[in-house]
Amino acid sequence: MDIIRKIADELSVKPPQVEAAVKLIDEGCTIPFIARYRKEATGSLNDEQLRTLGTRLTALRNLEEKKQKVRETIEAQGKLTEALAAAIEAAETSVALDDIYRPFRPKRSTRATAAAEKGLTGLANLIWAQKTEKSLEEEAAAYLSEEKGVLSAEDAIAGACDILAERFSDASAVRNYVREVTRKRGVLCSEAKDEQEKSVYETYYHFSCAVSRLSGYQVLALNRGEKEKLLKVSLEVPADEITAFLKNRLVKSNPSTRAAMEHAVEDSYTRLIAPSVEREIRNELTEKAEDGAIVVFRKNLHQLLMQPPIEGAVVLGWDPAFRTGCKLAVVDATGKVLDTAVIFPTMPTNAQKQAAAEKKIRELVQKYGVNLVSVGNGTASRESEQFLVDVLKRLDRKVVYVITNEAGASVYSASALATEEFPEFDVGQRSAASIARRVQDPLAELVKIDPKSIGVGQYQHDMDQKKLGEALGGVVEDCVNAVGVDLNTASAPLLQYISGITKTTAKNIVAYREENGRFTSRRELLKVPKLGPKAFEQCAGFMRISKGKEPLDNTGVHPESYKIAEAVLTKAGLSKESLKDGPCSITLSDGAAGELGEQFGVGAVTVQSVVKELTQAGRDPREDMPQPILKTDVLSMEDLKPGMVLKGTVRNVIDFGAFVDIGVHQDGLVHITQLKKGRRPNHPLDVVSVGDVVTVKVLKVDVQKKRIGLTMVLD
Repeated sequence: MDIIRKIADELSVKPPQVEAAVKLIDEGCTIPFIARYRKEATGSLNDEQLRTLGTRLTALRNLEEKKQKVRETIEAQGKLTEALAAAIEAAETSVALDDIYRPFRPKRSTRATAAAEKGLTGLANLIWAQKTEKSLEEEAAAYLSEEKGVLSAEDAIAGACDILAERFSDASAVRNYVREVTRKRGVLCSEAKDEQEKSVYETYYHFSCAVSRLSGYQVLALNRGEKEKLLKVSLEVPADEITAFLKNRLVKSNPSTRAAMEHAVEDSYTRLIAPSVEREIRNELTEKAEDGAIVVFRKNLHQLLMQPPIEGAVVLGWDPAFRTGCKLAVVDATGKVLDTAVIFPTMPTNAQKQAAAEKKIRELVQKYGVNLVSVGNGTASRESEQFLVDVLKRLDRKVVYVITNEAGASVYSASALATEEFPEFDVGQRSAASIARRVQDPLAELVKIDPKSIGVGQYQHDMDQKKLGEALGGVVEDCVNAVGVDLNTASAPLLQYISGITKTTAKNIVAYREENGRFTSRRELLKVPKLGPKAFEQCAGFMRISKGKEPLDNTGVHPESYKIAEAVLTKAGLSKESLKDGPCSITLSDGAAGELGEQFGVGAVTVQSVVKELTQAGRDPREDMPQPILKTDVLSMEDLKPGMVLKGTVRNVIDFGAFVDIGVHQDGLVHITQLKKGRRPNHPLDVVSVGDVVTVKVLKVDVQKKRIGLTMVLD
């Protein structure tokens, strides 16, 4: 297989682009580095294209390796023909290769192998030839053996039919036919194991849908319901038509062998092929659904991580609870925890405890100049918000609040990392600190949490965890590198996502910083233990040093291109010192970029990339994202009425719609049909993303079931 050309066709790019990317990957370059600093080589392939390329490269190389093993196994059996070798070479999927290999695969003990051991292969071949003029019982008489346990003609014929059934099952043409009919005409059905039992799967208590029309979320829901033993799931196919077709193709009119052949066909389909193909089809559906869900999860996570930070705020983090009290943590503008407390404003409580809670809040606001409260959206959030709003109204200074998604905060607060970061705090205090920091710099805080625990996906716990983890880890890596990190303030968990940096080198960077003080230049990274020239090449461009010796160290320009950057600045009549004031306004024609490129032995693309980095120096790409909604008053679900128009924040996007936080502690659903006027979008992500601030209208409210129906179609 020409892997380069195949990937190029799949990505709709040119083979030289793929070839260059593969070469860089094989040399140990990371995706963020290639996407940002090797655009000229790859024809400007972006992060997403490169990650897809990397995934397909691994899969296709694994397929080639598997082909080699199959070829060697068949050759060792002395059965490799030119036609078989060509078929192996032409196989483009693992399923196609498995079909070719199936007849040659060493088998465990089966009814067919047992029959073969009894010497019945000859009789099976005779039946398969369908040419005998004798009765089958007469032919079978020659295979009777008391020693082998073949005591009658019926025993011999039954054993021969077992051999034929397995032979039909191993035939790739037969399997392909059954597979295609099942895909096109199969219907996946589910029933409740106990209709009286109330569950979230009631939609699937009497459900059926054509395999070809199933949505990914339906497949994942059925899988989970089946796993939880609440649903019985089955695949219905036109079995009679399939067996009739197979008989028509495989069975001749020979009267002696016809009945045996028909029996073997029916047995092969019912006992061997149908269950196997059903497993294959359901695995296919699951894999496709998982891949689709991972794509959605990746995009949601990217939007969440790229939320703009609220800079310069002193934040009071509030982790709500009932019996154990609400944990508070005051965090200064740099993220340093200044104070913590526990208050009891929610039930069960009394006037005395509420008065004490208000006093503590007033004290913290006054003492530390708190101007923003970040309230977690977990248990007791609504009651906490109501109490907080009443207190804020009585303060003599303006303090606003925001409801923060606390998904994963409990996972972080109980982690070894949180224990290392806050050894003197309990889990509640750590959680409150995390909730506060999430609004100050969502990316820096959320990288400390397993991406699967952040809660912007669908059925994430039912998926292939390795595949999901790799995909989400790639998103975090892309986001961290897109933003860049301050080398003198970044934590080890943040640094480890930088291109070329491992957990060990991240810790070494922090240790070096603590021992030697601030980094004054990027080149100083080479003094960090275990951070060699290759790691420096990969990471340097993503590190930022403000107020250092070299102004270019605070830009996205890679050290290897500093001379180009200096030439660009000179051509624009600027000095490096001007970078200290922020982005530069530079425009360079392609002709001028080409001339500079010739001077430095690079192409115009590289020069224009340097220009772009200079025009964005010191600028955070997250500034372009929607700002979070800051609130001063509370709204309850009971306040909602159909027709009300509200502002909200998209919290999650799934296959059938988007969940929007409108400030009532129960996200409303905008169904995919209500996202835009006119034609239904292919996917909700075509219209909205996590973090978007949208205007919605209330369609219906069910307080008892805690369901809110919303629409973004306002006219």
